[in-house]
Amino acid sequence: MTSLLAFVFAQAPAQPDPLQNMLSTILPFAAIILIFYFMMIRPQQKRQKETKAMLESMKKGDRVITSSGIHGTITNIEDNIITVQIAENTQVRFEKIAVTTIVTK
Repeated sequence: MTSLLAFVFAQAPAQPDPLQNMLSTILPFAAIILIFYFMMIRPQQKRQKETKAMLESMKKGDRVITSSGIHGTITNIEDNIITVQIAENTQVRFEKIAVTTIVTK
């Protein structure tokens, strides 16, 4: 009888460690979140900072390209509105956020 009990206990599976079980579940999710952060969120934040710096550095006389593809020269800057001269005697008002590029010489 004792050899039968010894055989049963020897064949019984060991109880898995709860900590190891929890880590094996959480670790893949943590890796996915880290990859998501470094591939999507961080670059987007960097682009937002660059755009904000560009919009703050605009001044009269800068040549700009708007999001609608209009090329022109800034003639006036108010709070959030700029006036862009696109041809002789033709000026258009835009929101600052509409400027996508400041053309450098």
